Amino acid sequence: MRLNQITIACTDYVASVKFYQTIGLRLIVNSPGRYARFECPAQNAADDPPTLSLHQVSEDTPIGETVIYLETSDVDADFAAWVQAGLVPEKPPIDQSWLWREAYFKDPAGNRICLYHAGENRRFPPWRVAG
Repeated sequence: MRLNQITIACTDYVASVKFYQTIGLRLIVNSPGRYARFECPAQNAADDPPTLSLHQVSEDTPIGETVIYLETSDVDADFAAWVQAGLVPEKPPIDQSWLWREAYFKDPAGNRICLYHAGENRRFPPWRVAG
């Protein structure tokens, strides 16, 4: 398992996208007004760079919807092991329309943890921004 992505909420999509581009992140997925994903600069060509995602929330939504993504090669096996260890799932494994298999837990403070597998669809989904 490896940490490779964090998703944060934003209330001004355009300003947030501009901010993260300004600080050097490269926009790789853009669904205006809803969702964006950026790659962090790679240290070398062999790196699989970590990503940061934004998801739009309404002005009256409390900010704090941070989601930590842990990628694994077998979501179902790790999900079962976590449940057997006594962790209570928020959502069981399910195949998503964006081509990831995801399961959700919450940590003791209420932060969401997504246990997932995306393979090449994490960095190279069919709707990736050209460039």
